[in-house]
Amino acid sequence: MAIAAVAVGAAAVLPIFSPAPAHARPETAGLDPVLATAYSRAAAAAHAEGVPLSITSGRRTRAEQKQLWRNGLATYGSPGAARRWVLPPNESTHVTGDAIDVGPRAGATWLEVNGFRWGLCRTFDNEWWHFEVATVPGMRCPPMWADAAARQRGNF
Repeated sequence: MAIAAVAVGAAAVLPIFSPAPAHARPETAGLDPVLATAYSRAAAAAHAEGVPLSITSGRRTRAEQKQLWRNGLATYGSPGAARRWVLPPNESTHVTGDAIDVGPRAGATWLEVNGFRWGLCRTFDNEWWHFEVATVPGMRCPPMWADAAARQRGNF
């Protein structure tokens, strides 16, 4: 699958992938098994309610994440500014298979409201699309980090 980055509005760099061929791996391929199961169950529930929900970016290779990091540096001009939207490969939860980006926006909104049922939580205030397993299924999600850089600093 081809990877690129696109600037959205005046800020965020979102990964955009070319359509997958018919023989492609499932969208949960490479994810941590707990995350893959939680997402699969949540997506089934969303679809049963008529809500579109899909993974737009799951596990990434180090090379894919490195390219996103380079794109972020070019877009935002400094590592500090880029870190708000993208992390280098050795810090990204996408590289370890512990994060997913979802879409469309309606599906992400549904997942933000209902994801706790499977332990899925939106983790960054500035990224409506980014989810991780962050709680025990059925328990309230923890507060969101302002952005990826804030989590690295340990600040809410």
